[in-house]
Amino acid sequence: MVAMSGGVDSSTVALFLRDEGYEVTGVTCRMFVNEDIGVVDESRCCSLADVEDARLAAHKIGAYHYVYNMGECFKNTVIKPFVNDYLAGETPNPCINCNKYVKFPQLLERALLMGIDFLATGHYAKVFYDGQRKRWLLARAEDGTKDQTYMLYGLTQKELSHLLLPLGNLKKTEVRAKAGEAGLINA
Repeated sequence: MVAMSGGVDSSTVALFLRDEGYEVTGVTCRMFVNEDIGVVDESRCCSLADVEDARLAAHKIGAYHYVYNMGECFKNTVIKPFVNDYLAGETPNPCINCNKYVKFPQLLERALLMGIDFLATGHYAKVFYDGQRKRWLLARAEDGTKDQTYMLYGLTQKELSHLLLPLGNLKKTEVRAKAGEAGLINA
């Protein structure tokens, strides 16, 4: 299962995994409806345009694509705590909480229910098993300007053991070039 945001990184991950022989299923999380939050005709994270871009990329590589409504979970585990923290004078990072409480646990649970062994994302990071420590570890990406390990620090051992991060050894320019070669619309 590839978490597809509609951007070039996750679309290229789906392409890479298909080319490596994986059976790819693309999924996009629907966190909110833009109009419900007063945003009209703008592209924002998980907007209708992004969902359509993810669907088109999945179609281009011959993968199924599903959209999951995560709105209620997102509101309760990301938005409400964000507002409360902000009002308390803190500086919360909603993306970290979204990964920790919504995207990874919810998508992995659905993947496993569907008989899918791995969840892949377009994050620039690496994951590997350390036999000495008997633990899955998160490591920095090769491209230090794109490293996103800080976004993933809250993942559990179970989540890390099912996680594929194909962009960890690549530079953004390489990813964009591969997407362009494949004719992906978001290249």
